[in-house]
Amino acid sequence: MKARFGIGLGVQPALGDPGAFGLVVDLLEHLRFDSLWLSERAAGPLLDPLSALAFAAGRTTRLKLGTSVLVVPGRNPVLLAKELATIDAISGGRLLPAFGLGTVDGREQQAFGVAREDRAGWFEEAVPLMRRLWREDEVTHHGTRFSVTGLSLWPKPAGRMEVWTGGRSRVEYDRTGRLAQGWLGAGQTPTEAGHARESIRTAAARHGRTIDEDHYGMVLRYAREPVGERVRAGVGKARPDLTVAELIPTGAGEFTARIRQYLAVGVTKFVLVPAEPPPDWAEELGWLSPLVRAFEAVDVPVPA
Repeated sequence: MKARFGIGLGVQPALGDPGAFGLVVDLLEHLRFDSLWLSERAAGPLLDPLSALAFAAGRTTRLKLGTSVLVVPGRNPVLLAKELATIDAISGGRLLPAFGLGTVDGREQQAFGVAREDRAGWFEEAVPLMRRLWREDEVTHHGTRFSVTGLSLWPKPAGRMEVWTGGRSRVEYDRTGRLAQGWLGAGQTPTEAGHARESIRTAAARHGRTIDEDHYGMVLRYAREPVGERVRAGVGKARPDLTVAELIPTGAGEFTARIRQYLAVGVTKFVLVPAEPPPDWAEELGWLSPLVRAFEAVDVPVPA
């Protein structure tokens, strides 16, 4: 297996000016990072992921383009399938779709117009329908929420369009095992990630499926210097059971050690998110680049 590293802009403002996004895209392409990942907050100060990734697709030739994650409930799956297939086709197969149900936030639920208790049902009908639209010439589907007869989708994706999902609960691991081709965790320690991987493998087997050994990833926040109080308070609210150090490695030594711990439990794909907005993206990525190159140069053994 090979370790691969992308950069994510996270769910907090990482760009003081939307115009700086092009600079970040150019740097990632020039420094040969594997991928760029954009999260979604309809009511928050983030770029729209699909619009921004389409922009990045036209500005690059090799950088992969991921969503971490894109909210499905509230979207028409036919239109969403077409939007995603279009980005994948025009980019030459570089789109990496990771889907979710959306954060538990009243503003976000208002924006998407789906009650919290209805999100899972929407997701579980929409995702298989989208995958059929990407693969099949004509699709007929009559479900609880959506109905199509003899529908064809153009363009078809150029790449594999493997859907990844996230989560850290038993229900979410089972959903990944049933519906997804990979898992992208977030805010989990290496030990927790290892348990997640085993739970997902077990769930997939229970449903007569397998997930590739190298299709387990982690959104990892990191810091070059000790983080400020805002970040500490955010960690305390999200994971009061863990310390900041357990979730955010600080400095090159801690970062390198933490990556090794994830690799040891079978997590090989990383979306690296600066814990605080970098004052200079060129300096930030220049510091990070040699650290990840060292890992990408070696084969990672599959855990026993």
